[in-house]
Amino acid sequence: MRARSIATEAKDHDRPAKSLRNLLVLDHSERSPHFAIVLRTILILLLFSGSCSFASGAEPEKSVIQIICASQQPVWDAPWRFDSVRRAGGSGFVIKGKRIMTNAHVVSWDRQILVKRYQDPRPYVAKVRFIGNDCDLALLEVEDETFFDGLEALNFGELPKVRSTVVTYGYPAGGEQISYTRGVVSRIEMQGYAHIGNRSYLGVQTDAAINPGNSGGPVIQDDNVVGVAFQGISGLENTGFFIPPPVINHFFKDIEDGTYDGFPQAGIRLVALQNPAYRRSLKLAGEDLGARVDSILPIPSTQQVLKEEDVIVKIGPYPLGSDGTILYQGNRLNGAMAFQEAQHGGSIPLKLWRKGEEVDVSLPVYVYQEDRSVGNQYGALPRYYVYAGLVFTTLSLDFMKTFGRNWADAANAELVYELYYRRHEFPNETRSEPIIMAAVLADPVNANLTVRSRTLVDRINGIRITNLEDVIKAFDTVKNDQHVIEYLPNHSFECLDRAEADKANLNILKTYGVPKDRRL
Repeated sequence: MRARSIATEAKDHDRPAKSLRNLLVLDHSERSPHFAIVLRTILILLLFSGSCSFASGAEPEKSVIQIICASQQPVWDAPWRFDSVRRAGGSGFVIKGKRIMTNAHVVSWDRQILVKRYQDPRPYVAKVRFIGNDCDLALLEVEDETFFDGLEALNFGELPKVRSTVVTYGYPAGGEQISYTRGVVSRIEMQGYAHIGNRSYLGVQTDAAINPGNSGGPVIQDDNVVGVAFQGISGLENTGFFIPPPVINHFFKDIEDGTYDGFPQAGIRLVALQNPAYRRSLKLAGEDLGARVDSILPIPSTQQVLKEEDVIVKIGPYPLGSDGTILYQGNRLNGAMAFQEAQHGGSIPLKLWRKGEEVDVSLPVYVYQEDRSVGNQYGALPRYYVYAGLVFTTLSLDFMKTFGRNWADAANAELVYELYYRRHEFPNETRSEPIIMAAVLADPVNANLTVRSRTLVDRINGIRITNLEDVIKAFDTVKNDQHVIEYLPNHSFECLDRAEADKANLNILKTYGVPKDRRL
């Protein structure tokens, strides 16, 4: 079943993802746009109002918080502009240190955050203190500390067992009062996190109702928080997901130094090693352990330690099965879980089988940002440059979604290829920041151009374009009478008269309300 985000109206979270059940990818940067499943973030376009009520004997709901966020995203194909302000509701809960935990997608691109206590109609102003967009977690602070008077901080528990019972708390759609639902833990495995779109972490599936507006609410077992509700699959009833303690604890450990770095990536792709003949050719004893390193991303620290065709038999304390999985707290999980226990800048001991010998190595791991453009981006405004009405910006997933919900089919094939495949098939030809001509602001100076918009830029005035700075350099430093712009994939080109373009540039910016010609 193909799934989609039901939060698209509020924050347009439709994105690609790839199931890990059939593909053992320890570096989660590679994502095809043709995906098996896209998870939906639980968010609702609704301004909640009024007081809340609940059974007087229950305690956890007193620490469950209603969150109302006004947010505003940039317009990715007109990157100097912003979309309209949207108001959305979610949930959160009080933790130690007078903070509120919620989902990152509840408060991303925030302009204003208001929080309400249980049974209290007054809104309080809050702000984001830490946000982890990769793991969809955030911590809020409230400016008026009296907000926390009389509120008990909820404590965290352990990863729940499959078939155990949990209770979700939150402020879902369909009403204005707090709601709770009881359900059973049905599955624990690596899940694609819809908010970021190109990362997978540990997730827990439950049949407890997790509906729009539940996002950020606590999942309780034995009076302890065992998860944060965050997403579901549209079209499936009684199926929701929550973020479990191992991911939450990693987030807390990360922010101890006052900043959030993110989950590190191994930078490798593993494939199962279950062919008996192949195992014998490698002189690998037994049939149960060891998965083969199929490819390595261009990360120097990884390339110095690992080689293609290495067989990893143990990751930290976890033996790696021949199918690429580990046994983690009684659950058979993708081996990526073992790599994600480390923090940015840390290292993981590995036991390898290399050329018929057992080898022990230590693999440094870092947050991998080179694939950030294939995931949803938050916080940083899109980079752009406008010259003679030509709008240049970075090719990214956010830009691709301007083609519409079915962008993978609607977009030009070369854009999909450049964004998702070129870096893997031709790593030496990879551009650090592929640049696209996003739009043409109509003016007599560009009236005769035949390439109108949404086209990859290859060269300008003979300079190969690898990032936005190259575009500016090409226009500023080359003093030919004509600017020559070459496009991919067919190396078609256009020419602009330099003198006329320079003369028209400022007037075009004023006409179209572009405040500055660039954002770098």
